[in-house]
Amino acid sequence: MTVNSKRLTALLPMKAHSARVKSKNFREIAGKPLFRWILDSLAAVSQIDDIVINTDARSILADNGLRDGDYNGKIHIRDRKPEICGDFVSMNLVIADDIENTKSDYYLMTHTTNPLLGAETIGRMIEEFSRAERTDEADSLFTVTRHHTRFYTPEGNPINHDPANLIRTQDLPPYFEENSLCYLFTPESFAHTKARIGETPKLFETPQLESVDIDEPDDWFIAESLLMRVAAGETLQGN
Repeated sequence: MTVNSKRLTALLPMKAHSARVKSKNFREIAGKPLFRWILDSLAAVSQIDDIVINTDARSILADNGLRDGDYNGKIHIRDRKPEICGDFVSMNLVIADDIENTKSDYYLMTHTTNPLLGAETIGRMIEEFSRAERTDEADSLFTVTRHHTRFYTPEGNPINHDPANLIRTQDLPPYFEENSLCYLFTPESFAHTKARIGETPKLFETPQLESVDIDEPDDWFIAESLLMRVAAGETLQGN
């Protein structure tokens, strides 16, 4: 049992097709299929009761040795409805379908493309959301990457600095990028916004070396280099 003794369900959507890195969810990286990295991390988090995989690739998962009830009964595979399949379907529709069919007090949503996100960081995220939700500070949480750098519009106009008055980048006000690693929310917050980010979200900074998100082929090579070190038993430093 979990956050405030209530049920916490992890949502890990997974589709067969990927547009930019072919079959990436099931492609081997650093010794095991990509999806296994984040799945192993989720399963190691004591606060998580269930892991729901909404997918159109049940047979591919079976070929990779994953079935309902694996990981000590935590795994629940849901066949994705045809009307919410495809590359251009909003993830919020997939989440809504999971919420409608999987009752829980809290939901944690993440992606297979975040293989470096560790169980310890996920656990801290859950505890931070628990505190914030309990004190009415936030109704949801999402992960971000902090940036201290000079930003410009596409037209070349400075956004957060004055080119005529250069100051050190570390002294610039921070900007925060939604890095798509993880989201925490309740059924109520999702109902209000119809989205995984609620009306009063809390931002959670993730460690830089755990924040690689595989979207493009270049991301794959970066993640693979880091995961090879993890597979060799090294602890990522610099976080």
